[in-house]
Amino acid sequence: MVDVADKLAYFQAITGIEDHDLCTEILQAHGWDLELAISSFTAGNTTSNSTSTVISAPETSSTAAETSNSASRGSTVVAASPQGLAWKLVTLPISVISGGLGLISGAVGFGLWAAGGILSYSMGMIGLGSGGRQAGDGSTGLVNVSAAAREAVDFVSGFQREYGSSAGPHFVGEGFMDALQRSRSAFKLLFVYLHSPDHPDTPSFCERTLCSEVLSAFVNENFVAWGGNIRGSEGFKMSNSLKASRFPFCAVVMPAANQRIALLQQVEGPTSPEEMLMILQRVIEESAPVLVAARLDAEERRINMRLREEQDSAYRAALEADQAREQQRREEQEHLAREAAEVERKLKEEEEAKERAAREAVEKEAARTRKREEKALSLGAEPQKGPDVTQVLIRFPTGERKERRFQFTASIQSLYDYVDSLDCLESENYTLVSNFPRVVYGSEKFPLSLKEAGLHPQASLFVELN
Repeated sequence: MVDVADKLAYFQAITGIEDHDLCTEILQAHGWDLELAISSFTAGNTTSNSTSTVISAPETSSTAAETSNSASRGSTVVAASPQGLAWKLVTLPISVISGGLGLISGAVGFGLWAAGGILSYSMGMIGLGSGGRQAGDGSTGLVNVSAAAREAVDFVSGFQREYGSSAGPHFVGEGFMDALQRSRSAFKLLFVYLHSPDHPDTPSFCERTLCSEVLSAFVNENFVAWGGNIRGSEGFKMSNSLKASRFPFCAVVMPAANQRIALLQQVEGPTSPEEMLMILQRVIEESAPVLVAARLDAEERRINMRLREEQDSAYRAALEADQAREQQRREEQEHLAREAAEVERKLKEEEEAKERAAREAVEKEAARTRKREEKALSLGAEPQKGPDVTQVLIRFPTGERKERRFQFTASIQSLYDYVDSLDCLESENYTLVSNFPRVVYGSEKFPLSLKEAGLHPQASLFVELN
């Protein structure tokens, strides 16, 4: 950690850059190789003062005013000389960011930023700090996404009406942040054109340079093109962000981190199509390693993400299979437990039924025994033979015979009581009948006496089971 702090302090002392974060970014871009970072920075500052200007960050309001005044006196500000790109880190207004898809973070690495000096300056100096305004400033936020898109569509339609529908670069009809997102997704740089309709050089620049068939074809193939009218809200804010001091104004930018864009190249003032094509070709050549690395990095991320998704899918499938097996195992165990419980219940019920049946049989037998005893007691003692005594023979279905004497005044009911007291029948549902002639002595004849029923002095009856 001490080594990093020493390198940072030494780099600030050598380069004169006071921005701690900016110095950290430069050193990180060079892998904390102090000698390489200083060499790259000084190489980017050896260009002629007449063709390039590198501004230290952060820029004060007085310095910004001096730069603006010097530009109005006719000085040409170009982002780089043919020796290398002079990069700038431009912090976007919060209103521009909130009007788009959100700032692109970590889209491309900082590897190419060693080509020249790096400048990072905040938009707070033009009233576009956090929250869309500074303390004491009454500026309001920029347009929302639909308004920014309408501005872009209006610019494209106006440009095509003026110079032809098929002429010039294919400017996208969307806000700056959406265009930046499009360039990020396509792994291309963003070509920015700020249109000043009142500038005398604008018509000739658009006709000769932008509408050049060779240049427009090169831009369409290698860039995402975005144009903004400085009369519009977003176009005006972007001209301030990019410090446009002369028109026509073109720039090449790419997304960076921490709510900023990397200004790779800016071209101010009239420029021939040949010069513009040469500048753009050089930008493409020098930025190719970063774009290729970003594309490879994105592809690697996609592959890793797809691999993770496949692994997650396989894990979820395995987990679901395990859960299904566990659920099936639990269900089988529950089923077996239910079957065992059902078998135990049935066995218990059978045992209870057997016990109940045994108790009932015992109770029934006891009841029959009591009934036989009661019937026998109700008959009284068997009378001796005599003229008032009837001899009755009872034949059972088993062939067994029973004979007894009764008083002729005894009722038919007494015969049934006698049969019940003998314990010769399992069933209590029977009828006494005589064969010759056949007479059924049913319940309706129970009150009749033996004499009245025609059974005196003797009778032979059969037990007929119902």
